[in-house]
Amino acid sequence: MILYAVSGILLLTAGTIGGFYVYDRWIQRDHAVMRNFPIYGRFRYIMENLGEYFRQYWFTADWEERPFNRLTRAWVYRSAKGVSNYVAFGSEVNAQETGHVYFLHSPFPVNDEEAEPYTGKWIGKGIVSRPYKPTSFFHISGMSYGALSSAAITALSHGAAMAGIWLDTGEGGLSPYHLSGNCDIVFQIGTAKYGVRDRDGNLDEARLKEIAELPQVKMICIKLSQGAKPGRGGILPAAKVTEEIAEIRRIDPGKPSISPSRHREVTDIPSLVALINRVRRIADKPVGIKMALGDDHFIDDLFRYLQPRREEAPDFIQLDGAEGGTGAAPAPLADYVGRSIVQALPIVAEKCRYYGLRDRIRLIASGKLVTPDKVAWAICMGADYVVSARGFMFSLGCIQAMKCNTGRCPTGVTSNEPRYMRGLDPARKAVRVANYANAVRHDVEAIAHACGCKSVRDLKAHHVRVHGGTPQL
Repeated sequence: MILYAVSGILLLTAGTIGGFYVYDRWIQRDHAVMRNFPIYGRFRYIMENLGEYFRQYWFTADWEERPFNRLTRAWVYRSAKGVSNYVAFGSEVNAQETGHVYFLHSPFPVNDEEAEPYTGKWIGKGIVSRPYKPTSFFHISGMSYGALSSAAITALSHGAAMAGIWLDTGEGGLSPYHLSGNCDIVFQIGTAKYGVRDRDGNLDEARLKEIAELPQVKMICIKLSQGAKPGRGGILPAAKVTEEIAEIRRIDPGKPSISPSRHREVTDIPSLVALINRVRRIADKPVGIKMALGDDHFIDDLFRYLQPRREEAPDFIQLDGAEGGTGAAPAPLADYVGRSIVQALPIVAEKCRYYGLRDRIRLIASGKLVTPDKVAWAICMGADYVVSARGFMFSLGCIQAMKCNTGRCPTGVTSNEPRYMRGLDPARKAVRVANYANAVRHDVEAIAHACGCKSVRDLKAHHVRVHGGTPQL
């Protein structure tokens, strides 16, 4: 009996190989390698596709991978699981590497009993009747339902509530999953105005007012651009546009969801400021903008225009660095367009001070700021708040499989297919989201205390240095 089974398996294997040989050699005409080297050529494509995974786990050093190296991911994983992040036998980080960020500790560091609890800064106070004062300096950046799975958004919402941080909806509209944990919400309006658009793509003021009246919604963010693809709108492949997502976004199901490159009504600075104030008038809550920095002249022109119009200024500006990238993006834009947050943040903070608007406009930094050193650096450079997207994706269990745009994310973070999503338990992952946020805050506070600061708010540019030039993120 065993002999028959073995024979059958061998015959089936031989038949399969023979079938592939015939197909590769005489039928298919798309792949020259497979046509010239039947069967053998198939292994090349298999190994090419598997190469990134072999490199990830076997062949690259802990600090070599991109976009996030293994040391960074491991820190987030351990923090999310509540495991100690203490290291033994010294650091693996090369302190002599160009771009290494380090902080200048004080000879008189702050003891725990001397530390002062963090108190946030008001956003929109004196401008709107419902301003917002966050209780944390670290929050969850914009991730849309559709780009992320319902299970992932649910976990983020509950985790944000546990940690006392806000959750940005991303440009994909406000879903029930964002609201499920009853956390603070920043509602984002992208260039397609998903969730608050009419059938022609224009702003639906009645729907915006309805969303703004929700007590969970604390602020409105008008997205101009993002670091992953500055100059190009959001992209959600057709396969991800389900009936539910289409209803939330107010678009047609089964078709690619591609946002315009800019808001139709925004063609210059006066029209941009007009949109900000239109939204603020409807919402009566803080309204800001999200952007990736390009030409310096825009910031100069914007602040110069706002100088005599302080009340018309955005209540906050979220700066997204070119390092950002949770969503699908054309490679040329992701790789070669836009400024790094390490360039953009100091420029905007300095110009905001120069034009006398620093006390009026809060600055929010994003773009690969996932570990305490990066968050502390951003605060030193002038950020009032720091937000992260991919850091929280790692806390959910993301393994950097680079499958975000395919709908086949192996961890269910970016896939709404039940067979992938079933592995992501929102209740358990919510705890990890909160653990990660708390670990970042704890360690940033530790850096501040080492520098002699009683509070994170006291961190300034003179507390940080960069070895040999620009910080490496």
